[in-house]
Amino acid sequence: MLTMDQIHHIRALYYEQGYNISEIAEATGRDWKTVAKYIDMADFNEPLPIPASEKQFCPKLEPYKSIINSWLEEDKKHPRKQRHTATKVYDRLKNEVPGFDCSYRLVAEYVKYRKEVLNLKRNEGFLPLEHRPGEAQADFGSAQFYERGRLISGKYIVLSFPWSNAAYMQLLYGENSECLLEGLSSIFRHIGGVPHEIWFDNASSMVASIIKGGGRDLTERFSRFKEHYGFKAIFMNPAEGHEKGSVENKVGYLRRNYLVPVPELDDLMFYNLQLLDALDGDQDRMHYYKQAKISELFEADKAALMPIPSVWFDNSRIITGLKTDGYGRFTLDNGRHEYSSAPKYALGTVNARIDSTFVTVLDNDYREIVTHRRLYGDDHQSSMEWVPYLEYISRHPRSLKNTGIYGMMPDTMQSYLNNCDGSQKKDVLHILSELTERTGFDSALHTVEQAIRYEAHDPDSLRSLYNSLFSDVPQLPPLTTGDLIPELDPMPVHLEDYDRFLKRGGGLNA
Repeated sequence: MLTMDQIHHIRALYYEQGYNISEIAEATGRDWKTVAKYIDMADFNEPLPIPASEKQFCPKLEPYKSIINSWLEEDKKHPRKQRHTATKVYDRLKNEVPGFDCSYRLVAEYVKYRKEVLNLKRNEGFLPLEHRPGEAQADFGSAQFYERGRLISGKYIVLSFPWSNAAYMQLLYGENSECLLEGLSSIFRHIGGVPHEIWFDNASSMVASIIKGGGRDLTERFSRFKEHYGFKAIFMNPAEGHEKGSVENKVGYLRRNYLVPVPELDDLMFYNLQLLDALDGDQDRMHYYKQAKISELFEADKAALMPIPSVWFDNSRIITGLKTDGYGRFTLDNGRHEYSSAPKYALGTVNARIDSTFVTVLDNDYREIVTHRRLYGDDHQSSMEWVPYLEYISRHPRSLKNTGIYGMMPDTMQSYLNNCDGSQKKDVLHILSELTERTGFDSALHTVEQAIRYEAHDPDSLRSLYNSLFSDVPQLPPLTTGDLIPELDPMPVHLEDYDRFLKRGGGLNA
């Protein structure tokens, strides 16, 4: 196709300078039919783009179009993630069709066109959604934090309010049901009410399965939580995060502004309370397009909230019938996490109350045996609480090596106990149990290590060592008297005087 300058030159030669078509064709080097076409052209409107259905792809591709079409037609019968990509089509043509020599770009362009024709590639626009006061959206994000110096790969839950653009978050150990319910209920209590409607993803902590036709089969715990607080749960279509764009944006905003640098904290519960207060202050900003502060708009959200129920909802759950091994230990989380109970429950069953932070081991009458910090992560981990074990063997010291508990003890404790006689061993184990209950097994074990170093095996030395290592009572220096105490003259003592005073042998002592 000629440019407009070339067309103008041809027409000027004909209409302004009087050349005929043959002369113009010879002068410009163009075919006479081309010259005649532009001399006679009456419509110079810019032509519309050629529809994709009328595009002529490289003639070299024509022999292979039927093959490509058959592959893409077959794709309509298969799941989206198992359909041909342009790369896969190109690779198959190279490997399976003799003589194929077209470029990848040409194949990709044709595959894109055919997928649109066959409706295999869905390109949908987004509808602007209207949000009402009191409506919320919830989502999780991932974040690391340090708790008492230990790095934790945790999660955080965000509850955003699209009407006002206000949002709150809570830092959590994980994304399980207990963390979800605790995070939401903490935010409810802080804002003083419950959203009438909350939009969620299809997390396994809430959705047990997606029913054909769009319904949701909810987990028992989440169903109870939802009914208790009275809100309506709306679940998004799978892989359609844009449907709740408000909270998707807030997850990133809050991470950048409140979790950078990586938080360092001593107590997660106290930190989360501070976080809620800080996010009250975050509302002192103008809305991104409404001519008002977020805090002013959030008043409408709060006015639309439902009241918090007067009955407290227990976010924990109880697991019954947990089988223990010969040491009284049991596992949770598909065997990844192991917890101790007590020797008397070996080769039996126990129950457990689980919340986001603790695992409380219960007997068959639901009385507390011992409490553990809850373990998180995909690696195999074990939590051992020694108090019940030390109490047991302090009552049966002779059976120590036959209980299996001896093999669970560190070498330092084994060595220490081997150097104690029977009565000492019983007293020492009782004191170790007492010390473990007061400040933990690690501090008791440190006391044992010091006792071994000083070759002190008696209970009094053990208790004295513990007090010197872990007591807050200051150690006072030796008292120096100097010349402050006067010297006294020795007093003569006559024993017969005492005899007369006590009337030894008299009637009073008869």
